[in-house]
Amino acid sequence: VQLVESGGGLVQAGGSLRLSCAASGKISNIRVMGWYRQAPGKQRELVADISSGDSSTKYVDSVKGRFTISRDNARNTVYLQMNSLEPEETAVYYCTADVVDLGPPVVFERVWGQGTQVTVSS
Repeated sequence: VQLVESGGGLVQAGGSLRLSCAASGKISNIRVMGWYRQAPGKQRELVADISSGDSSTKYVDSVKGRFTISRDNARNTVYLQMNSLEPEETAVYYCTADVVDLGPPVVFERVWGQGTQVTVSS
């Protein structure tokens, strides 16, 4: 599985951006797709994820009500709509895919995209 992100950029505080993550390869092996972010000097954190089965979603508390993760199965693409962005959310945002290959043997892997920079100015 390969992931390509797009949609990062510079936005003013209170503004919006939409990130996209296009997956290719063995799409059927993907179980969960997510977005992580890493700000300078901070640990990488999970922002949101969405399951491939029932499309259930999960968000970090700080983005609930402002960010929305969604998927377009026809395009093999996951989106992260980010509204009301705050300067402290400046970070590199990474797309991930949790992949299971039933083999045998069973192999679990988390695939990472290259990252896209989001900068929120005050």
